[in-house]
Amino acid sequence: MAHFLIVEARFYSHLNDMLIEGAKGALEAAGHSADVITVPGALEVPGAIAMAAESDRYDGFVAIGVVIRGETYHFEIVAGESARAIMALTMDGIAIGNGILTTENEEQAIVRADPAQKNKGGEAAVAAMRLLELRDQFG
Repeated sequence: MAHFLIVEARFYSHLNDMLIEGAKGALEAAGHSADVITVPGALEVPGAIAMAAESDRYDGFVAIGVVIRGETYHFEIVAGESARAIMALTMDGIAIGNGILTTENEEQAIVRADPAQKNKGGEAAVAAMRLLELRDQFG
């Protein structure tokens, strides 16, 4: 049994609740446990994962959040930089499933977040579990 940390960027609470439900469901179905912590936004998720990884208390991580396109360039910065930083941590051997949604509108986010629909939180947890398996396999 592995212990995971779900790091959520708590901006759209109703969407995050669905993503967390999906992630926890996938982890628990596989026999794993999880804690949840909250950070202000998607840009803070990688930093929190990096700090938690140094604690050696977690085997893997699930990044959760929603970034919806607005009227400014800010969407591209947040979406791109959070994904880039998560990928950099993954390349360093940290098992992370990226469940930060980047959508054009709330309707798209609902479909992707809902465990009964696309269940992207669950998919991110599955990705984190698979990366953990690979890390263990390769030593």
